[in-house]
Amino acid sequence: MTYRSFEDLDVWKRSCSVAVSICRCVRSWREWGLRDQMIRCAVSVPSNIAEGMERGSIADGTRFIHIAKGSAAELRTQVLIAHEIGLMDERMTRHVTAELREISSMLQGLAKSLKARQPTQANS
Repeated sequence: MTYRSFEDLDVWKRSCSVAVSICRCVRSWREWGLRDQMIRCAVSVPSNIAEGMERGSIADGTRFIHIAKGSAAELRTQVLIAHEIGLMDERMTRHVTAELREISSMLQGLAKSLKARQPTQANS
């Protein structure tokens, strides 16, 4: 399959789904700081995938994919903290954590794939 748009990428679709789940889960929390940070991280993952894939260079694309991967790790940490302080139930914690691990793995694969397409510079 050839790349047409970031909307075709399963990793983008799955990260959007996680973002929606997080936004719905935390919307009634009174812990504003953690809630807002989790929303920002959750939205950051698919947003950075989109921005990276629409950039004009492979190097820029790869950089934004790595930023998305970092945001996924940050969100995973926040989900575990939310669970530990009693804000997120076990089922949601397990689901989101597993999904974020898979997304991170997919992002690593995407970054490797992009890097492999980058032309090597000839030594002069």
